[in-house]
Amino acid sequence: MIAYIGIGANLGDAHANVDDALARLAALPLTCLLSQSAKYRSAPIDSSGDDYVNAVACIDTGLGAPELLAALHGIELAHGRERPYRNAPRTLDLDILLYGDERIDQPALQVPHPRMTERAFVLLPLLEIAPGIGIPGRGPARQFVAAVAGQGIARIA
Repeated sequence: MIAYIGIGANLGDAHANVDDALARLAALPLTCLLSQSAKYRSAPIDSSGDDYVNAVACIDTGLGAPELLAALHGIELAHGRERPYRNAPRTLDLDILLYGDERIDQPALQVPHPRMTERAFVLLPLLEIAPGIGIPGRGPARQFVAAVAGQGIARIA
């Protein structure tokens, strides 16, 4: 299954945490890292703290969506991820953005990610690696870019 993973960090060495997350994604069982976006710097939304370093990865995985989510949580924990409150600053945040064309609505997992169309730090890196991608039930991802144009984001050279 082709899946897209959102990656973000704003505590500790955020650049290194994002790079390590990409390496760990590539090492997951039954999984191949197909592509990754450049890294982007973005201001926190509904949060505080330092700017985030963000990226999006495309993987081909034989893991089911719940197993993939559990593996992502394991990678977050390896980076000391804590969840003291919603949108707290984090050492690493990994989200399943898309899992094939599936639509999943469970308490612990919602795919497509429910706020992905509202976040420049998701849309711009996603469109970099998948320019024509559609969001199941929502339409082409590109149509949401204008609505997030005012969010502070810059590609990291």
